[in-house]
Parts: sequence; structure tokens; C-alpha cells
Amino acid sequence: MDTEIENQPVRPLTILSFTINGRTVQVTTDPSARLADIIREALDLTGTKISCGIGRCGACSVWLNGKLVNSCLIMAYQAEGSTITTIEGIGEEDNLDPVQQAFLEEGGFQCGYCTPGMIMAVKSLLKDTPHPSDEEIAEGLSGNLCRCTGYSGIVRAVRRAAEKEQ
Repeated sequence: MDTEIENQPVRPLTILSFTINGRTVQVTTDPSARLADIIREALDLTGTKISCGIGRCGACSVWLNGKLVNSCLIMAYQAEGSTITTIEGIGEEDNLDPVQQAFLEEGGFQCGYCTPGMIMAVKSLLKDTPHPSDEEIAEGLSGNLCRCTGYSGIVRAVRRAAEKEQ
């Protein structure tokens, strides 16, 4: 046997309890696991994407207690007792949220990889600023990167969603 592996300390697992998309769950995990990994792997909610893994792209954006966060930067223990909303908690296939509908109508996506994080960011922006200016839209999307669209369709989608949510 490899003694290096034998002598490695074993991290104790912990049971975390939180509410995600309106459902209370318990997850047994390493307390330092990333929330993004728990969401995708333990809970099989794969709409939350992982891209950069260092909080720069926004693909993993979720709401933690009503605030937009990069789930790749949140450790499991930080989610204990919290309320989390992922893209799966926003709308349903036959009953889209107005922001989701606006993304469809305005071509706010191409490959779609960044779209869940973008939609979470737009929902957060419109909650705080129902009628955003172009500068406020740019600021609201500044934590989310899209490598495909050139952003014009996304900005049109934000404007349309703001009109719909009036």
C-alpha cells in the first residue's frame, strides 16, 4: 500500500439541511465541497453550469437567501439552513418565467451554456431595478460572461422582460 495515501487525514462528512427550489433537502457531504457540485451531483439539478470554477463567469449563478451568488465560490457549510433557488426553480417548460420567455423571443442565447446564470442575474437585476437603464443592465450582467452572443440579444431580452414584468 502507498503510505502517503494511508496517512492522509480523513475529512469528516457532515449532514447539511437547506431548502432548494422550495424543497427541504438533507445532503451528506464534505463541508468544504462546492455548492455548485452539490447542486449538480448530489441533487441532479444540472441547469446550474460550471465553467471557470473561480467566480468569474457567472455560469453557476444561483440565489442564496435571495442574493445572487456564484455557487462555485460557496462552500457546503455556508449553505446550511439557507434557501437556494436555481434555474430549475424559476419556471417550467410549459410555464416559462417572463425572463426565460424574453430570452427565447429576443435570441438571448446561442449555445445556451451561460443562459441559466444570465437568467438568474437578470431576475436579480429586475427585482432590484425594475426599469434598468442601459448602464444598469451592463452593471447587472457584469458578472456573467457569454462567449457566443455578443450580448445584444441578451440586452434586448432584459429590456423585454422589464416591459413584461411591469
